[in-house]
Amino acid sequence: MIKVDFNKPVTVGNEFEYMRQAIENVKISGDGVFTKKCHTFLETELGVTKALLTTSCTHALEMSAILLGIQPGDEVIIPDFTFVSTVNAFVLRGAKPVFVDVHPDTLNLDETKLEAAITPRTKAIVPVHYAGVGCEMDAIMSIARRHNIAVVEDNAHGLFGKYKGKFLGTFGAMATQSFHETKNFSCGEGGALLINDPALAERAEIIREKGTNRSRFFRGQVDKYTWVDIGSSYLPSDLLAAFLYAQFEQREKIQSHRKNVWDMYQAALRDWAGKHGVQLPTVPADREQAYHMFYMLLPNLELRQKFIMYLRERGIYSVFHYLPLHLSDMGQGFGYREGDCPVTERVSDQLVRLPFHNELTSSDQEQVIDAIMEFQF
Repeated sequence: MIKVDFNKPVTVGNEFEYMRQAIENVKISGDGVFTKKCHTFLETELGVTKALLTTSCTHALEMSAILLGIQPGDEVIIPDFTFVSTVNAFVLRGAKPVFVDVHPDTLNLDETKLEAAITPRTKAIVPVHYAGVGCEMDAIMSIARRHNIAVVEDNAHGLFGKYKGKFLGTFGAMATQSFHETKNFSCGEGGALLINDPALAERAEIIREKGTNRSRFFRGQVDKYTWVDIGSSYLPSDLLAAFLYAQFEQREKIQSHRKNVWDMYQAALRDWAGKHGVQLPTVPADREQAYHMFYMLLPNLELRQKFIMYLRERGIYSVFHYLPLHLSDMGQGFGYREGDCPVTERVSDQLVRLPFHNELTSSDQEQVIDAIMEFQF
């Protein structure tokens, strides 16, 4: 019997009312009223040039690869500890992934290893803000500018997180967001492409609209629209946008709740973790995290697996996270081998994510914490 879910998609405001309104608008396909509201919200709150909702963060990443003109033979630098979408978007265009190891504390891309990974074929650097804690963006952007390489931030975890007072997703030429059901703000499946380089904005609209200038037509800038570029259908239904916009309206409520959840785990587990050699999340002083997840690094794989099963037997669902991309079948096909990214290999075996969602109660957390305290090492 499940007592505490790892994740639980919930409504927090006007989701059903706005979906009803979307239906009454007789416009439930892409770029309806609520899609535009979401665009305006993201552009206003983050200060980005343009925001475009997509059907997933994966599709936003694919759009970024097209916008950068990624071609066979190009190389893209990616942290080894990330979701497969981060790399697939560029491999689909023919690029070779160049995996870089991560820091052992934040689990973010280790910027000290960037220079050694750059070659004349490097076309992009894709930092991933793991757990909504920002990468070392000053160093990454400095290296990227010095070598004239584009930066695309995979900010799937980090909406409203900050690095040195500046929102994550506003550093690179582009950034991508996720609104999957496991994220802070969700519509089940969804994403967004954030564009900071104005030169990319118009083409991004075209790619997202199946390679047509349809958006210009609807703005009255052309009298008909036609096929002008490559592209695909990356528009989510306005029903999904209606759901998402209702969640955006509750931004403060959602983030406040998640902060309370994170803080409760941190305060309750700090001493226990120190006693048993367990590593808790690291948030550097110059970062404001997005409160996306709470994870622990147990001493080894055997204990991690024992811990997950122990919690499950008590009706508490916890999960591990990414496997090293360089050791996957695809990664080995690109020539990677064991030992190439040792930090990723280690933390992948150790990491466990605790239950964390927008309806998790303090009573739920107490059950989780009490169970953890009773775990036998």
